[in-house]
This record gives sequence, C-alpha cells and structure tokens, in this order.
Amino acid sequence: MTIEVTRTLGRTGVPITPFTLGTMNFGRWQEEDESIRIIHSALDAGITSVDTADVYAQGVTEEVVGKAIAGRRDDLFLATKFHGTIGNNPLQAGNSRRWITRAVEDSLRRLGTDRIDLYQAHRPDPATSLLETLQTLNDLIRQGKILYYGTSVFPAHLQVEAHWLAERYGLIAPHTEQLPYSLLVRGVEREVFPTVQKYGVGVLSYGPLAAGWLSGKYRVGAGQPESARAELIPGRFDIAAAANQRKLHAADALANLAEENGLSLVELAIAFALNHPAVSSVIIGPRTQEHLEAYLKAVDIRLTDDVLDRIDEIVEPGTQFHDRDTGRDTPSLQPAALRR
Repeated sequence: MTIEVTRTLGRTGVPITPFTLGTMNFGRWQEEDESIRIIHSALDAGITSVDTADVYAQGVTEEVVGKAIAGRRDDLFLATKFHGTIGNNPLQAGNSRRWITRAVEDSLRRLGTDRIDLYQAHRPDPATSLLETLQTLNDLIRQGKILYYGTSVFPAHLQVEAHWLAERYGLIAPHTEQLPYSLLVRGVEREVFPTVQKYGVGVLSYGPLAAGWLSGKYRVGAGQPESARAELIPGRFDIAAAANQRKLHAADALANLAEENGLSLVELAIAFALNHPAVSSVIIGPRTQEHLEAYLKAVDIRLTDDVLDRIDEIVEPGTQFHDRDTGRDTPSLQPAALRR
C-alpha cells in the first residue's frame, strides 16, 4: 500500500500525507535496528512526515530517527519538540528563551540535520511568558534553524493569546497544534478545533486508538487487557474502576459498530480521526511492523454519514471521559487553584 500526499498543513502550504509517523516508541520499547526498520517501512510506504521529541527516551529517539533518515532528509517533513525535562536538571526544561536556544541545538545534533521543519512547544509553560516563547521561536526562524513552529495541547484560550501576541508584536504566529483526538477523546471539538480553523492552524492529531482503548482488546466481559501503558499508569486503564466503566462500554459499542460495517475497531478509529476537516495529518505510533500495516489500511476508508451519526450516539461530540485524556493537567483544576 502506498500513502499519497493529499493534504496541506494548515496555512503553511506544505503538502503532507494523511499519516505522520510518530516515534515515541522508538529507542524505548524495541531495539534500535527494529526501530529503524519500521521507520524505513513507513517511509517506503509513502509517509513523508515524521514527528519526534527531545524528551522521548531522553534524546535516544531523536538519535534513532536521525540514523533512520540519513540520506533521505530532504524528502521528509521533520518535526520535533522541546519543553520536557532532560535529565534531572530543572534548568533543562520549559519554554524559556534560555532553554529553547539550547534545546534546538541539541535536537539538530541528535537528528543529524541543519534545520528542523517544525519545532513544537510540547506543553504550555505557565512559568514563562508566552511572548518570550513566541519571540524566541521567531528568532530561530530568522536564523534558519527552524522553518515553522507550533504548539502541543495548548487550550483554545492560549491559541487566541498566541495569535493576538503575534499580531500585536509583529511576529509569525504558530503554524500548527498537536493534540489528542479519537473516538473516545473528543473534547477538542468544542473550542480548540473551531479556534485553530479560524486561524488557519494545521492540526497533527495523535492517539487515534486512545492509548489502546480502541485496539479491540477493551470489551465488556473480556477481562483486563495487559499493556505497558496500563502497568505505568494503571488508574487510567483499570476497567474495574468506576471512572473507566463508561469508557469501557463506549469502546465495546464502537467495536460492535465496526464489526457491523465490516471493519476492525482500529480501522474505524483511525478513519474517524482522519475524517475531521480540522485535522491535517494523524500521527500513528506503531511499535511493530504489524501495527504499522494495520494502521496504513485505514487510509482509504471513508465513513458514511450514517456511521458518523451512530458514533455520535455512542460518544457525544465534545465528550471527554477524563480530564487527563487531554494530554496535560489543567492548571485551573489543580487543588492549589481550587482552594479559596
């Protein structure tokens, strides 16, 4: 199967494939040789965009990606991120000018490239002025170290603030937003999608399988599935927990819907994420060759209005089962912000 370039990344004008290869698993869950083999398979299948981050495996993932794309760099749209803590030093984290200017050099070195196509703030940084972050990223564009910049899991009000600041201070505004979006994580439909569409921001959505909840393993009566994620953060995956019962029943109903339409739940889930007009490209993060091949099969699936209506009956548009499914902790909902 060959993936074709059929989309454009927001207002950038950059052609992009419906799928972007996510690399969080590489250098962490499997050996380097296997990681490189999967990356090459994705590129050979036609995927032209690759997303990584400096914090993935503490820089190892960027090194693996760098080795895998050697000799093919100019044929790719390469994205990475800054923000997460590198090592145990709190100075090596965040969205400050001091850290960004250091982090970008480290990423360039690890990736073996002279420029990053898309440099993203991995999370908001309430301790740093957003204006400082935007000014620093604009400086990197002028220096040619990055070509575009974006945000990741920035709520709608920060999207608006970023564009207001850019207009006020004569800066280039963010080009992209990366966020979780799936059949079970639809909160961004309320405010974020309308906001980014207004500003022409390209969306790279991730987590189309909702961290495994849409893999087909989470079925009513099937027992607790085992996974690496469930071992790391059991509270988000324990099907016996009251907070997860609604999600379990929704996943089961969606699996039944997929079967009724001759699809696997994985195919239904990925096709759903691809279907939203705000989404420029869906990030897929295979851990194995088999995962990659299963994901790629969904690229040509078109969901009918009847199927989409049934999905909306099972999971109402704008639904968020857990706040943590947004990919971040909402500061205004933390205990310190709620104490009078």
